[in-house]
Amino acid sequence: MVYVYAFVALILGFAGGYLARRVIGEAKISSAEQEAKRLIQSAIKEAESRRREALIEARDEALRMKSETEREIRDARQELQRLERRLIQREEALDRRQESLTVREENLARQERRLAEAEKEAQEAKERALQELERISGLTREEARAMVLEEVRQAARDEAAQIIRAAEQKAKDEGETIAKNIVSLAIQRCAADHVAENTVSVVELPSDEMKGRIIGREGRNIRTLETLTGVELIIDDTPEAVILSAFDPVRREVARLALERLVADGRIHPARIEEMVEKAQREVEETMRREGEQAALSLGIHGLHPELIKLLGRLKFRTSYGQNVLKHSVEVARLAANMAAELGADVAVARRAGLLHDIGKAIDHEVEGTHVQVGINLLNRYRESPEVVKAVEAHHGDVEPQSVEAFLVAAADAISAARPGARRETLENYLKRLEKLEAIADSFDGVEKAYAIQAGREIRIMVKPDKVDDLGALNLARDIAKKIEKEVEYPGQVKVTVIRETRAVGYAR
Repeated sequence: MVYVYAFVALILGFAGGYLARRVIGEAKISSAEQEAKRLIQSAIKEAESRRREALIEARDEALRMKSETEREIRDARQELQRLERRLIQREEALDRRQESLTVREENLARQERRLAEAEKEAQEAKERALQELERISGLTREEARAMVLEEVRQAARDEAAQIIRAAEQKAKDEGETIAKNIVSLAIQRCAADHVAENTVSVVELPSDEMKGRIIGREGRNIRTLETLTGVELIIDDTPEAVILSAFDPVRREVARLALERLVADGRIHPARIEEMVEKAQREVEETMRREGEQAALSLGIHGLHPELIKLLGRLKFRTSYGQNVLKHSVEVARLAANMAAELGADVAVARRAGLLHDIGKAIDHEVEGTHVQVGINLLNRYRESPEVVKAVEAHHGDVEPQSVEAFLVAAADAISAARPGARRETLENYLKRLEKLEAIADSFDGVEKAYAIQAGREIRIMVKPDKVDDLGALNLARDIAKKIEKEVEYPGQVKVTVIRETRAVGYAR
């Protein structure tokens, strides 16, 4: 019975478990079905929402594209209208031009007919006139033709002279550029001697042993001296001498004084070099100030700015073609003042402008521009009078002189530069050149007298009017100039002026 009960209980247990699992499984299946339905409904709602959003976005995009398309169509329509208007205007302009051309062609045709008729009438009138002239003059056509040819020949000679003058003027204008190139080449070829002469100073040494002391240990002494003075020291095989090379004459003078004192003292080291250079600079500055004051006082010029006085003193160390610029400036001031006194012009302005006319040369190697431009800037900076500034500005012909004093300063500058011996030309050579110029001119037929003037820069030739006509005078000037170019050496240029004068004299008795 126990086994029976156990077996029954086992069967009941299995049946209960089966029923329980079935009930639980059905409950889970029901719950899963409900969850699936919920998810499906949620997905349907979400899909519907997204569909509506996509429809809205598509509608907005369609509206935007529609507006852009409408705007582009509107712009295209406006552009087409504008082009249509331009085409209409162009067609109207072409129509007007066509009408104008038609009228012009008709006018030209009428003018051509009138001209043809007038030409025919003129030809007939010419024939009648020629016949009448032959009858009145009693000359045949051949004789009249000979007379006309002679007149044409004379006119051709005059025209040839005019053409020659025009050609010479054109050659002069175009030759300025060529002349600059030629002068530049000449400067390059001849600059070596000039540079060596005007940019080099020599300091004598007691012995060649001093060169080593000037150089110093590892070159420290020579480097110190070159750095402080801005001058290059050249120590080569030249016996008992050191060469100082620099474009600035003031720096070169400072270096020369300092080196001479160092050599005399014998103690050469960087500290002593610095001390000697400072002393030399002070001494040179004092010399420049003293020389500038002396130049101004010797001319009776007062009220110059102290910097202008110092710059005048710098000119003592500057040369131009071998001529000391400070002495040249003083000489120009005296000449300009004397001429101004004779002419009744302003003597003070002429003297002051003459002294200051080359002031730009004191610093023209430090500042860009010509010495005239540099000088004008300096005078304006230190408040010189406009009359003096204008006279200085015009002394080389860069601008037209605007006063008598300006003309006088330019003339005095030329006189001082052209003075025999002023610019390394001996009086003997100067006189020989003048005699050579006059002899060349006298060697030509028809020359009555020749005079070399303006220090040989111009030669004036008087010719016999019965032997040399106007065209011959032009040819004579050209021939003499060519011969001078071949046989004479001269600076700058020589102007050849031929003067032909005819005088008619009558007496009333």
